[in-house]
Amino acid sequence: MKDRIKLIMEKENLTPAKFADRLQINRAIISHILNGRNNPSLDVVTRILGEMNYINSEWLINGTGDMYKEGYKGNFASVEPDLFHQDTPDMGRTAEPIEKSKEIGFKQLNNNSQISEKDVIMSYKNNDRKITQIIIYYDDNTFEVFGPHMK
Repeated sequence: MKDRIKLIMEKENLTPAKFADRLQINRAIISHILNGRNNPSLDVVTRILGEMNYINSEWLINGTGDMYKEGYKGNFASVEPDLFHQDTPDMGRTAEPIEKSKEIGFKQLNNNSQISEKDVIMSYKNNDRKITQIIIYYDDNTFEVFGPHMK
């Protein structure tokens, strides 16, 4: 089974670290499997089949049949999705439709008009939505959360 897992990683263009991250398991588990120290556990096999539902379970477990399930077209799973490209393949998952947010414009003010502080504050009060937190994700799989400071 170790060789079949290596083949999956090769076909999917995944390093052992990215493969472990995609399966949401400890990277050491994949390292131990690939080095022959441990055999894949049932959890690892079910995660592979759950995350890559186009892999033939008979092939993965027994080595019989084709690697991919019948009807699988192409190796679109090798495209790594990101936050900025909405047209990336969904890797066999069904996705909820994405609802685009409406942009709210600001009214252009006449340069001659006088704006009081009260007018500015009132315009902010009319908006019901408030930012509660901002999360920044980095390419090294870390993130930072920014939000209002709690007292």
